[in-house]
Amino acid sequence: MATGSSQIEDFGQVSRTVGTIFRYLILAATLFGIVVLAALLVYVANDALQPATADPGWYLTFFLTLVAPTALVGWAVHRRGPAAFTFGSFLVGLLVVSLMFSGGVGLLVVDVVPPLVGFSFAIAIAVPTAISVFLTRYSHRIGFTSRLSATAFVFYLSLFGLPGPIGSPIGVPQVVPSLARAIQSIPVIPVDWMMVGTVLGGIGGAVVGSYVAGVRDARTGLVAGGLAFAATLVSAVVGPFVGLNPVPSTVLTAVTVLPTATYAWRGAFTEERRPAGLGFAAVVVGGALVGAAATSTLGFAGPQSWVDWQFLTSAHSGSAENAGLYPAIGGSILLMATVAALSFPIGVGAAVYLEEYAPDNRLTRFVDVNISNLAGVPSVVYGLLGLGVFVTYLGQAAGTVIVGGATLALLILPIVIISSREAIRSVPSNMRQASYGMGATRWQTVKNVILPEAFPGILTGTILALGRAIGETAPLIMIAAPNVVFSLPTALESKVSAMPLQVYAWSSLFASEDFYTKAVPAGVVVLLAVLLAMNSIAIVLRNRFERTG
Repeated sequence: MATGSSQIEDFGQVSRTVGTIFRYLILAATLFGIVVLAALLVYVANDALQPATADPGWYLTFFLTLVAPTALVGWAVHRRGPAAFTFGSFLVGLLVVSLMFSGGVGLLVVDVVPPLVGFSFAIAIAVPTAISVFLTRYSHRIGFTSRLSATAFVFYLSLFGLPGPIGSPIGVPQVVPSLARAIQSIPVIPVDWMMVGTVLGGIGGAVVGSYVAGVRDARTGLVAGGLAFAATLVSAVVGPFVGLNPVPSTVLTAVTVLPTATYAWRGAFTEERRPAGLGFAAVVVGGALVGAAATSTLGFAGPQSWVDWQFLTSAHSGSAENAGLYPAIGGSILLMATVAALSFPIGVGAAVYLEEYAPDNRLTRFVDVNISNLAGVPSVVYGLLGLGVFVTYLGQAAGTVIVGGATLALLILPIVIISSREAIRSVPSNMRQASYGMGATRWQTVKNVILPEAFPGILTGTILALGRAIGETAPLIMIAAPNVVFSLPTALESKVSAMPLQVYAWSSLFASEDFYTKAVPAGVVVLLAVLLAMNSIAIVLRNRFERTG
């Protein structure tokens, strides 16, 4: 007969009652935190979205076209197979998240980066990348040092020319122009949509081709990549017939249509065989479109939400009704791109060195302790560090994209290093030993065994760290980033604001009842939506690589 407690050798008396109480206390504390957070989010979302302002007919229409069919079809699909329901739900989520990211990409290619500049740098990166792949293919004939030196030289020549930035401090004039500069100086250039479509179509085609090749074979992947590239260019011609300009049409096709269609093809028609899930996704999307068309035809007014197209595409204004978040959204995107470019290679490289190459001595232990301590330093301290190093010592202009990105990169660098080290440490040691036993060098083991296995954890940690950086305000205030800007930054040396700074300005510098109840909640909802989208990408990529690993 079971008793309330038992005696276990070497562990003393163990009480099941105490263990049960502790478990339920932890559960209660977790539920309490979730409920409080949910109540706060509902309160903010209610102010931002204004759901009570919609006509009753609007709710009834969407209930009949979206809610009821989704519930019935979802129940039927889940009863038939939970995997199909999961596939359909994920397909809908992929469509929503990719639409958000297509808006960010469209912002960059339309208003921030001129199409010719983006096209020239894309070619300047693609050419040396192809050369490095060619050199890697013949790596058995070329030494590692020679291959690394040749790759670095080709990239430098293509991006900067000779002597490039190295010659500027010593006054040496430019002798050989960079490939990017040479392309920009061509007198006859393609139209904007051709350049944007070529770049995005090439990237989308490469991703789709690689994905399909992993599912089927290399030949099918090559065909799929070519079709994806052609579809991106064709969309620029078809777009005007459905009310889209050529450039936004190519962005929408490359960032949203191609990934969603490729995943739908795999889940419904390949080895997973889940067409019921595809039907569930079609019911959700179709119900939303039919509901929108029906409410527009019947004249039912929806919620008078402050998060609307005007809010997302307008700059700051003195009145809350006309205030917008567009320059701050673009500033956040540029800051995150700069932070990722600086923190990811440095953080992962430091993690690889500390785990695989560094000796176990006092110096490395000292570095380990300091990295752990730096991860807990308040963000305002990193703002002071950025102000002292980049602005005061290096003489950079305060509040620019490059200074803000570098400061936020310092903020998340310890987190990236720690998460990358944990991911590398989790790779089983027998995999290392097997690689060494087959005659691989340490670098070959790191490149071909350790990094592929650790990549899901590295990627997840990096994206979550970027999620923290995008919500920081104190470091940007310390480097004198402006609270309000009225135009998008167009260069690394441009003044930049960010979504948290704009929300802070609305709640302090422009504090009024209108801003508190209209602009501030709307800005918070947009910021949370971006954070959730970034975190969802981290979860999806982690699960994807874990399944294929």
